[in-house]
Amino acid sequence: WGGALIGTAATLFFLNKLSADLGWRLAFLIGPVLGLVIIYVRRNLPESPRWQIMHGREAEAEAGIAQIEGEVEASTGSQLEPVSDDKAIEIRPTEKISYVALLHALFKQYPGRSTLTAALMITQSFLYNAIFFTYAQVLTTFFHVPNGHTAYYYLAFAGGNLAGALLLGPLFDILGRRLMISATYLIAAVLLAVSAVAFDRGLLSAGTQTICWTAVFFFASAGASSAYLTVSEIFPIELRAQAIAVFFALAQGFGALGPAVYGGFVASKKPHELMLGYFLGAGVMAVGGVVAAIFGVKAERTSLEDVASPLTLVRKASSASTGATASPRLSPASTH
Repeated sequence: WGGALIGTAATLFFLNKLSADLGWRLAFLIGPVLGLVIIYVRRNLPESPRWQIMHGREAEAEAGIAQIEGEVEASTGSQLEPVSDDKAIEIRPTEKISYVALLHALFKQYPGRSTLTAALMITQSFLYNAIFFTYAQVLTTFFHVPNGHTAYYYLAFAGGNLAGALLLGPLFDILGRRLMISATYLIAAVLLAVSAVAFDRGLLSAGTQTICWTAVFFFASAGASSAYLTVSEIFPIELRAQAIAVFFALAQGFGALGPAVYGGFVASKKPHELMLGYFLGAGVMAVGGVVAAIFGVKAERTSLEDVASPLTLVRKASSASTGATASPRLSPASTH
């Protein structure tokens, strides 16, 4: 959403200060330029020690861990406590996890977690696509905002999304995943329903409608962001990237319905029909909140290996046969 703020500001400049033929072309060039920046960032981004140890690159993993520990000790001015040997697990490094193993883990081993992540991803994708891609249409159709001015309202919308993620984000570790995910989804649903009634009764202007949406997505953005992170932390570590890909693709399939459905509501030019559309979005988000309350996983302040055992796990260390403490080192077939 920080990127959305920058992109919207750039769009305002290019489209309002330059000719239409040139402005939109230069605006489109922002994407490729940022893509080139990412190439540089990616080349300097260290690999995850977990990924390295899973692929048998224990020396590199050990070096990465040592570097992280050194930076933490230097910044805090205190020495880290040794990791107890009873935290060790033994894994068998593997280069690739088959699709059969992926499907077995997602839908056989963890069906409740798959239900949770599918619900979170699908519901937030539907709501965001529905509102975001019809935002300008609503402003121009019902509030008669000139086409060239809709970007100003996007600034407020993007700012609310960014603020929600930044301000509410720490609470997901403090108060817990289940409570915060379900709360953000349900609060967003209630606020959207209330604003829909106000819209239908003609109580809102373009400005107050934007304030209402900003409030809705202040909470929805934190919940939606947590949906992606939930996928990455509640399945075995070997499947984190693949699980995100599976549920993201699934969510986008349903999310594509949002603009189509809401486009029809907007095209009707009837506030009452659009209100029903907003009720639909509120109901969808409420479903996500209820599913989170039922199937939510306590993953806050917990090691990923404790949230879900690795697929390549051979055994866990026995606390009875180990010493009190040990240096936090990675052996070729184990990780701390």
